Amino acid sequence: MTTPADPGTILLVQANVSHTLKVESRDGASVGTVHSLMVHKGTGRSTHAVLSLGGFLGMGKSFYAVPFELLTYDVGKDLYTITVDKRLLEGGPSWANNAPTFDQAYADRVAGYYGTRVQDLREG
Repeated sequence: MTTPADPGTILLVQANVSHTLKVESRDGASVGTVHSLMVHKGTGRSTHAVLSLGGFLGMGKSFYAVPFELLTYDVGKDLYTITVDKRLLEGGPSWANNAPTFDQAYADRVAGYYGTRVQDLREG
């Protein structure tokens, strides 16, 4: 039997992607790449994708955590399509240097911004 997690417990771990996974908009325009996936420690499920946008030669990139449900995988093209407009994405929660703490409060903030369902990370 497992014990419920303390609300301040960090239940997500960042798993870096070993190769580049491209991300396109619904109209086929390049948006960026999947930098990493946020994985729930208890279930092993990906809850968020961290997208990398912009930059040149690895400098000046910005990172955006998006709920995984906003992405669809295209097997034929071997890439993800994001269902929100790039301008909306670029206005969302992001960082350039220091990643935020991926706790319940941050997950709630991301879900609130994108209008997706709020996940209780303690439940997995």
